[in-house]
Amino acid sequence: MSKFLHRSLQKELLDGENIPFDDIRQNMNELDFINSHLGGHRITLSGIKALIHNNQKMNNPLHICEIGCGGGDNLRVIKFYLDKKGIPATYTGIDMNPHCVTYAKSRNENTGISFICSDYRQVTFTSKPHVIYSSLFCHHFSNEALAEQWQWMYERCSLGFFVNDLHRHPLAYYSIKWLTNWFSKSYLVKNDAPLSVLRGFHRSELADLQKALGSGAISIQWKWAFRWLIICKHAANNI
Repeated sequence: MSKFLHRSLQKELLDGENIPFDDIRQNMNELDFINSHLGGHRITLSGIKALIHNNQKMNNPLHICEIGCGGGDNLRVIKFYLDKKGIPATYTGIDMNPHCVTYAKSRNENTGISFICSDYRQVTFTSKPHVIYSSLFCHHFSNEALAEQWQWMYERCSLGFFVNDLHRHPLAYYSIKWLTNWFSKSYLVKNDAPLSVLRGFHRSELADLQKALGSGAISIQWKWAFRWLIICKHAANNI
């Protein structure tokens, strides 16, 4: 059980270079399945709702940006939700892996979602997105890098940002290890899904990151199945 005490520093295979596109595509397909069936998309929608529910009648469309967007499935789920509610919005996904961006574009044709292949830190906006968020992205970074990442998101959004990521817990680890060994056809998913749990967070670690940010109203909520939803609101966003 000692391996759950501290965040793993082992890099995931997906963070490597020269991964064939077909392997990336299989990985993205299966991550979409996992998010759909284990509540990941539902948590992302909870983050959006918390930040926009007092701002649904804005004169201009909302601008929602995801960093580390992967295959773009989260943005697509948000778009379908807001379209159903009649809330106009524009969408931007940012990922530095060109294969992920190629896949995202192919899966989201005719949706109007824009994708940028870049390190998110190199992207500039003509005006601040209303919401910036990440899903299953933070655990790829060290605590020190995350403090800078959260500050970057806070400074570049107008309503707030949120994070959907993993709770480091034995049950989460062994459950996803068993599930992916059973259904997955992707060596990336079989390796990275349980490892990502070991790179996930305890509440105390998220609280330390909250203190490092030092601004904004942050809530840390535990969500099923073994996820954290961290929401940071700007003071002007009286929600």
